[in-house]
Amino acid sequence: MFKDKNGNNLSLGQAFPKITNRIFNYWLDFELMLLRWVGLVPSHRFRKFFYQLAGIKIGSGSVIHMWANFFDPRNIEIGEDSIIGDHIFLDGRSKLTIGNHVDIASQVLIYNSEHNLESSEFKARNEKVEIGNYVFIGPRVIILPGVTIGKGAVVAAGAVVTKSVMDFEIVGGVPAKAIGERKNKKPDYKLGRARLFQ
Repeated sequence: MFKDKNGNNLSLGQAFPKITNRIFNYWLDFELMLLRWVGLVPSHRFRKFFYQLAGIKIGSGSVIHMWANFFDPRNIEIGEDSIIGDHIFLDGRSKLTIGNHVDIASQVLIYNSEHNLESSEFKARNEKVEIGNYVFIGPRVIILPGVTIGKGAVVAAGAVVTKSVMDFEIVGGVPAKAIGERKNKKPDYKLGRARLFQ
């Protein structure tokens, strides 16, 4: 007889999905550990190759700097000419889309899964996160599940983004609130070369 984490008896039919889910999660934990090691190698091409092998979709000219961490890389998509800073955390438990020409600074945490505090079992709720083209996200920003950051928006350093951000809006603070607006409504710049050996 099988038992769940609360000590309830389970039939084989009830236990089998839990067992297969546990095995999948062990494999995912192992894969994430390997990606952490890949993130220590000071070569953009080397890292990009292995990140794509793990299922991350990375557009032409985009780079992820060293010491990146992920959760479920298969749901992460990064557009073209985007630069993702060092010590980043990208959550793929739900869809995470990062657009073209996006500049994300160091130590940014992007989550699309969090615990439902009202759930009697403390279950997770997953919601996609979308980041539009030409967005700039400052260092140490935290983006929470269900957020859409519009085209050309700016998120100031240290902000905690709990709600969606409009196109070209500048937000900052905890929780993030509008503090300005970007004047250039027709950006067409290229970010250029990422720092070598980072």
